[in-house]
Amino acid sequence: MVETKRNPETERFLKSLGFPVVNVHNSNNHHDFTRPSRRILVIGPMGSGKTEFSARVWRDSKVALKKSEEVEDLTTSHGADRRRVFFVRSLLDAGRFSDYPEDALAYRGGYERCGANIARIRDSFELEAVIEKHLEVGTWIIDEASFYDERIAYVVNRYSEQYGMNFIFPTLILNFRRDIFNASARFLLGVSTDVFTLTAYCEHEDCIADSYYTYRYYRVDGNECPALYFDPLIIIGGDSEKENPLEPNYCTRCDEHHYLPGKDYTFLVLKPLGLEASRGNIDPLKQELFSIKNEMERSQLYQVLREVFLDTEPSEPICMNALNVPCIAEKALIYLFAEENLLSEDQLKRLAEELSLDATYMSKTLEDNRRPVNFEQLTLFS
Repeated sequence: MVETKRNPETERFLKSLGFPVVNVHNSNNHHDFTRPSRRILVIGPMGSGKTEFSARVWRDSKVALKKSEEVEDLTTSHGADRRRVFFVRSLLDAGRFSDYPEDALAYRGGYERCGANIARIRDSFELEAVIEKHLEVGTWIIDEASFYDERIAYVVNRYSEQYGMNFIFPTLILNFRRDIFNASARFLLGVSTDVFTLTAYCEHEDCIADSYYTYRYYRVDGNECPALYFDPLIIIGGDSEKENPLEPNYCTRCDEHHYLPGKDYTFLVLKPLGLEASRGNIDPLKQELFSIKNEMERSQLYQVLREVFLDTEPSEPICMNALNVPCIAEKALIYLFAEENLLSEDQLKRLAEELSLDATYMSKTLEDNRRPVNFEQLTLFS
């Protein structure tokens, strides 16, 4: 919603109808298919209506396609008609909206059927192949574009400039850590021409404030357990509540209720231990991971969280619940290997085997984060 400038004639007209003097806002406009070469970011937390924004564009296209040839001339560049819309979704996101039809552009409030104009892809190369097969399409909706490799920003920029195509990116720009999601998100910001920012109500039961942030948490014995800062960057979760403590839940939270324990620990302790391991001294890291797995209260992780969230005022005991989630040592190791590149694959495997870590969890999570590792030859407990 954009507030308009106060217009004396409009105010007099509203007053004549019995309205008080009010601030007049523009409603959401229909999509403009005449403007070429736009890269439109639609950003906001989960539940803010990013995909529903895309569904409105889809519905608008159905109306616009009924217009005359004169309109077609206004909406077409180099054979690509921007009234023709194609929806692209990541294969990583296949678990969401599983109850909807295969061709559904699905969002929390419903769905639109896309027919043949929908594809699921793994990366920017597959996107490029889909576009080449459908050069008549002028508007591309790339859902959760930040899930792809950073090359995607340059692919869409090229087709946008050469064919006048428009690209719409309903995507998370901030991850659960409240950092820029990844390099792909940063590059998409760099090539975008338009940004629509959406908010949602904070989903904490005691709050109705505007929220901008996506919050990740787990359920352990019915309790909310915030994700630690070094939780793996990508763990795919759906929109239903998960009770399995290995599967994350996501919602949107405001500043006050977005809990993020472990950031201090990550940079004061975990990353320096990883750096020391990269220099050949792996024993301090191994000892910390052993403590996390077997004797949590002896770990530096426990000591830092206790100091930050229990021994200070106001205390935030809910943040200590983060230590009840399983596979914390595995997550710390994945963070150092997949994100910080401080450990070699041999070191990763060695620590996983010597500490009897969960190979199944590590293998799947590393694959989701595009750093696959084969643990099959190791004698690990799963």
